[in-house]
Amino acid sequence: MPSIKEYDNKLKSLKNTSKLTKTMKMVSASKLRRAQDLQRESSEYAALCNKFIARLAASVESADHPLLQAREETDKVLLLVYTSDKGLCAGFNNNLIRMVERWITRHRSTYDQIDLSFCGRRGFNHFRSRESVCKNYEDVTKAPNFADASRINDDICRAYMDGEYDAVYLVYNEFKSALSQTPSIQKILPIESREFMQGADPIPNDYIFEPGKQELLNHMLPKTIGFKVFYALLENSAGEHGARMTAMDNATSNASNLIDKYTLLRNRARQAAITTELTEIVAGAEAL
Repeated sequence: MPSIKEYDNKLKSLKNTSKLTKTMKMVSASKLRRAQDLQRESSEYAALCNKFIARLAASVESADHPLLQAREETDKVLLLVYTSDKGLCAGFNNNLIRMVERWITRHRSTYDQIDLSFCGRRGFNHFRSRESVCKNYEDVTKAPNFADASRINDDICRAYMDGEYDAVYLVYNEFKSALSQTPSIQKILPIESREFMQGADPIPNDYIFEPGKQELLNHMLPKTIGFKVFYALLENSAGEHGARMTAMDNATSNASNLIDKYTLLRNRARQAAITTELTEIVAGAEAL
């Protein structure tokens, strides 16, 4: 049986752990609220943007812009994978990484080349020695901003239009709630006009464009892809903070349970030591 001193050391360590996890839970909860506010505002903007793109897509053909043109053969694809830079967020990263591994295994025979780019250190560290890694965008998941998303968007749009890839996918955790983040994969290039028409009312396509149609497409289509990249960053950020808050809450509960358990064991050990001492005193008194 461990000594009372050993139980005291365990209890001290558990109490320190409980304070740390409780603090981390509070910090994550605060960050989650801010991330949710940004996500909610972006969702409203996304709805308005999609309505506009739906009107535009109803009046153009795929040949009007390179980002709308699907390749006859899809041989080279790029996955842009979003994970977190830090751990301590339960299965947030692991679930997404396993989904990417399954997707690659399932499609390895379909495509000649599958490259990966990363937003987040965890995914990059896992795949850099296992798969073909194109780029790693550092420090973009901690505080998502549109400037970083625009930089990523410029890279993937240029690579697609230059023919380096035939399709581009986003892979990220879709934020449902603090308790639920669902790994999701979404094709963003080439842009398919019908995806913007889902749920939209039939719209006449006899528009007069001002500025011209080509100028409007050149401006709006890259912006649309950039916003999708940015929105995925916001979803990833909200999911990370939600997962970490939940994980730290569970860790705090487990630490409290262990504190109760070891306190009981310590009290029993202390009672046993007192009983032993009393027995020795009584035995000594009887011997005298």
